[in-house]
Amino acid sequence: MNNPWKTIKSELKYENPWISVTEHKVIDAGENDGIYGTVHFKNIAIGIIPLDEENNTWLVGQYRYPLSQYSWEICEGGGKLDIPPLESAKRELLEETGIKANHWEKILDMHLSNSVSDEVGIIYLAKNLEYFKPQPDEDEVLQLKKISFDEAFNMVMNGEITDSLSVAGILKTKILLDKGII
Repeated sequence: MNNPWKTIKSELKYENPWISVTEHKVIDAGENDGIYGTVHFKNIAIGIIPLDEENNTWLVGQYRYPLSQYSWEICEGGGKLDIPPLESAKRELLEETGIKANHWEKILDMHLSNSVSDEVGIIYLAKNLEYFKPQPDEDEVLQLKKISFDEAFNMVMNGEITDSLSVAGILKTKILLDKGII
């Protein structure tokens, strides 16, 4: 389908090492004059669901500044655009959980908030696990919780897990498990 939007002018309003915010003067899809703000992400969002032989997984807990609340999530972080996403996933899993996986499967590509941003998320399933000491970044204060995958699924269904990568990844994994695909 052809793009019905017309951009008249774009102006960068804010930039830092992770994002940039641009305001666009547009003629919208209904042919009205308007403005549109977009957020460009300079990294890829990477999520990992490690599963052991008994279908246990690990959740990472941390305080999320933009929400002013604590959040339980799958292992996740940012991947640089010039590095293969799987390399970033392996790094994040080891940093946050101390786990290395010998089997990796990409289970989901997603846009995290496509009405205002171009942020892309990729979620991997990690299996055949080996355990080491977590190596979190110096600015991270993380809690790690090993739970059954079914308990993680129930946390999504009960609204205890609300992070978009976590919700999407856990729901997709549940479907794949129930269908015997993984």
